[in-house]
Amino acid sequence: MRHILVPEDLTAHEIEAIFAIAHDLESKYDAGLRDALLPGRVLALVFEKPSLRTRVSFEAAMAHLGGSSVFLGEDTGFSSSRESVADFGRVLSQYADAIVCRSKAHDTIVALAAVATVPVINGLSDYTHPCQALADIYTLKERVGRVAGLTFTFVGDGNNVARSLAVVCGLLGMRFVLAAPKQYQFEASFRSHLRSLLPNAEIVETTDPVAAVKDAAVVYTDVWASMGQEKERAVRLEAFKPYQVNAALMKHCPHAFFMHCLPARRGEEVTDEVIDGPQSLVVDEAANRMHVQKGLLAWLLAK
Repeated sequence: MRHILVPEDLTAHEIEAIFAIAHDLESKYDAGLRDALLPGRVLALVFEKPSLRTRVSFEAAMAHLGGSSVFLGEDTGFSSSRESVADFGRVLSQYADAIVCRSKAHDTIVALAAVATVPVINGLSDYTHPCQALADIYTLKERVGRVAGLTFTFVGDGNNVARSLAVVCGLLGMRFVLAAPKQYQFEASFRSHLRSLLPNAEIVETTDPVAAVKDAAVVYTDVWASMGQEKERAVRLEAFKPYQVNAALMKHCPHAFFMHCLPARRGEEVTDEVIDGPQSLVVDEAANRMHVQKGLLAWLLAK
């Protein structure tokens, strides 16, 4: 049994194996076929935060694989005073074959995985978003044919998505560049973790977005104030004004793709002409959430 709480719970070889399964299942999907690899299996979706892509992509994935899913929202009392996480996880493990948890605090997912007797998948936490990062890199590989040696540039907050992408890029031999104000770059503890985990990876941080996007295969951004950071919104908007991904910035990398994990605040971190423009892959990467998660579920659960 395996838990996927952070991207580094997978090796480079395992990520490539998941991508191969995802590609096979996507090809069959495009041909109108659904491989029922998980008949009778049940996926529990435990969500503390709102969701479109994560929820629907996992539900659709399980349906295509011949299984079913159960959505558990706030009414179940997860991580509240109603019931301990330990009791919740032990009981839920009796009903479901795997659990996807979308939590406000990463420690909550860690606590759930510590007691669960079925695989736990991180569907998003304040620390990391592994399924998003896997789908993003899979999308790039589909377009280019390879990822090793390419430069992946993230313009914006060094948040959960940026951390996840930095790890996946490092594992797969990509150069990762983060462009952000100093105070919003990676924390010292995460930098230390990266150096220990990926001593040979090329991970660069800069305050210069123009320099960051040069030679980029992808320019990526995310909202400047995530869920739970509403009180910081005004300060963050002022700090990140020079980091908007707009046509002027993209002129410095005319052959780069644009990506965003969505939802986007149009007119803030990205302009309409970029997100709706010919370089944008935002719909493709959202679609690939389902395909990559099918690959992940099949890899974890199918015999």
